[in-house]
Amino acid sequence: MTTVTELALPSEDLALSRTLEALPQLEVRVKSVVTESSSQVMPLVWISGESKADLEEALAADSSVDQFDHLLEDTEAEEWLYRIEYDSGVEEMRSAIFVNDGTILDAQCAANHWTFRLLFPERDDLSEAVTELESQGIDIDIRRMVEAGRNADLEATAALTESQEKAITEAYKQGYYDVPRQISLEELANDLGISHQALSERLRRANKVLAGEEISNPKDDILH
Repeated sequence: MTTVTELALPSEDLALSRTLEALPQLEVRVKSVVTESSSQVMPLVWISGESKADLEEALAADSSVDQFDHLLEDTEAEEWLYRIEYDSGVEEMRSAIFVNDGTILDAQCAANHWTFRLLFPERDDLSEAVTELESQGIDIDIRRMVEAGRNADLEATAALTESQEKAITEAYKQGYYDVPRQISLEELANDLGISHQALSERLRRANKVLAGEEISNPKDDILH
């Protein structure tokens, strides 16, 4: 049975640890995980949370980054798209996943860890990959693991990221879901220090994940 899992790995064991240490407010979201060659993975990433100048200064000083190129800018979401080439440490992690038939569905990095959502044809393949990663000295935290059917919505199998959890928690606490609403999306975005569009996207994804979990695991019918 196809297995989808969410793993958390310390950023110090992978890429961009120096950049995140210098700029702890950064959020990194992988745009593409399709390899362009056998040695490239996670080449395209959206990065937000700091100025472009500070970001590029940190990337230039990061020993895990061999090269980076600025490609696009989303001024509304205050994000920058970069193509990044990493050092050999990321290649070792990539190899442990791909030699065991794993696929990286998406990845994000914030604070002090990376979060990967991976797909494996069989659970045994996942076990082999985790064993290899641990043999490399990487501390693995398996946060979630689900069996996915052939027609599964893979986006809905993801657990909430920290930024999504924070956004939806604050939205609930401050009455965004009340009727009538106690706070507007714009006001909530200002409180969280992010753009209106970025908050809207986080809430949309968080709501889809939670709805998917509810549908997949319905509560027992109290009337039966």
